[in-house]
Amino acid sequence: MSRQPNIVVIITDQQRTDTMACYGNEWIQSPHHDALAERSFVFENAYVTQAVCTPARGSLITGLYPHSHGCVVNGIPLREETLSIAEMMPDTYRKGYVGKWHLGDDGNCQHGFDEWCSIADGCGYHQWVLDQGFVPDVPNRFTPQQRAEMPASAQIGAYVGAESERFIREHTGRPWLLVASTFEPHPPYRGPYDGLYDPEEIPVGPTFLKHPEGHSLFNRVRSDFYRNTTDARVVAEDMTRDENWRKLRAQYLGNVKIVDDAIGRMVQALDETGQMGNTIFVFTSDHGEMAGDHRMWEKRAFYEESARVPFLMHVPWLNAEQTRVDGVFGHADLVPTLLDLAGLPIPDQCQGESVAGALTGERDLKAHMAFMEWNGIGDRNLGTPDINLVATLPWRCVVTGDRWKLNLCAGDQCELFDLNTDPFEENNLFDAPEHRDRVRSMAAAIRLWQHETGDTAPLPSI
Repeated sequence: MSRQPNIVVIITDQQRTDTMACYGNEWIQSPHHDALAERSFVFENAYVTQAVCTPARGSLITGLYPHSHGCVVNGIPLREETLSIAEMMPDTYRKGYVGKWHLGDDGNCQHGFDEWCSIADGCGYHQWVLDQGFVPDVPNRFTPQQRAEMPASAQIGAYVGAESERFIREHTGRPWLLVASTFEPHPPYRGPYDGLYDPEEIPVGPTFLKHPEGHSLFNRVRSDFYRNTTDARVVAEDMTRDENWRKLRAQYLGNVKIVDDAIGRMVQALDETGQMGNTIFVFTSDHGEMAGDHRMWEKRAFYEESARVPFLMHVPWLNAEQTRVDGVFGHADLVPTLLDLAGLPIPDQCQGESVAGALTGERDLKAHMAFMEWNGIGDRNLGTPDINLVATLPWRCVVTGDRWKLNLCAGDQCELFDLNTDPFEENNLFDAPEHRDRVRSMAAAIRLWQHETGDTAPLPSI
C-alpha cells in the first residue's frame, strides 16, 4: 500500500446468495458481479445479524448486534452516541454515503460522513430523476410502483452508481471511505428487466412452494398466509396461482441486473483512476429474500434464503484471483475486519471480531460462529393478527462453522438443521433424541454470546 487504503462497501437490499455465479448460479446475467468475484475473497457462508433492513444495516455500520445498537425493528433511528464506521476512522479519510440509509433522518448527513447522497423523498435521487424529465405521481415522491415502470437509467441503483462514480473520481488525492447502498433488488417485484428471464425456465429448489411442516409456528403461519393471499399490497399478485410465484421470482432476479450495472460503473471508475490497487472493495446485502422457498416471500426468517447473503471482499495486496473462505462469517465482524485491514484501531464498542487472519491464512473460520436475532415487537403489520402475535416472540440463532444451525425461542417450536446433509432446511431435528447433546452445546454458545453482548432475550429450557 502506498498510503492508507480506500474502502468501498456496497450494500444491496434483499439479495440472496444464489443470485450470483460464485454461489452456484450458472445462468444469471450479472457480468460485473462475476468479474468482481473472480478477484475477491468469496465467503462461503456469511450471515446477517437480523433479517430486516434497519437492524441489519445498523450492524453493518457499527459492528454491534441489533439488541446493542438499539435498531431492533425498522423505523428506529441509530442513536447519536453510537459510533458508525465513519466516526471510527481518522479525519485523513474523506467519507461518503450514497443511497439507502434507513437508520433515521435519512435526508441529512450524519454519523461522521462528509458527503451524503440521499434517496429519501425530495432529496438527491428525487432531483436526479426530475432532471431526467420524470414527473412524480405523488407530490414530491416517486413511489416504488412508479419507479418500477421507469427505465434502468432512472432506478435507484443507477443513481447510486452515478454518485459513487463521481465520488471515486473526485477523491484521488487522499484516502476515502465510501458506503454505497442500493434499494434493489428489494420489492416491488417488478422493474426494467422484467423480461430478462422466463418464469417457466428458472430453476427452483425442493422447498419452492413447500409448506414447512414441523417447523416453527412463526414460519408456518407466514407460509399459509403467502400461499392464500390475493391482496395486491402484499406481493402484487394473486398468490393462490402457482404461475404467479414463478413470475415474481423471475422479476426479482431481473432486478439484480440493476445492482450489477452499478457495480460495473464503480469498478470501472476505480480501474480508470488507478485506485483499485489500493482499495478494499466489499460487496454484501443487508438480508436475503425467500422468493417462494418454504412458500414464503420477503425476509424475517433464519432460513438460508433470508439470512445467508453474498459476501465478497477484494483486498488487492492479499489476492489477485478468487479465493474461497470456508466456515462462517457474521455481519457484526465487518467493521472490525475493515479497520484491522486498514491498520486502524478497533474501538471497544465493536462486538464483532476481525477475521482478517482468514484472508492471510493465519486462521480459518471453521471454529467461528455467526449469531442472529429476531426482535419483532414494533414491526409493521405482517399480514394477519396470528402472524403479528407470534412475531412478538424473540428468537436467537447460532450457525456453527461445521454447518449446523440452531434457532431458539422460549414460546415457539425451536429448530435444528444439519446444513451439511439438509442444505434446504427441510428436516427439523430439534426434538430428535440423538441430537439432544448437540442442542445443549449450541444453546450454551448462544447463552455465552448473550452474556458477552448484554442480551436479555429469554431462552427456552433445554
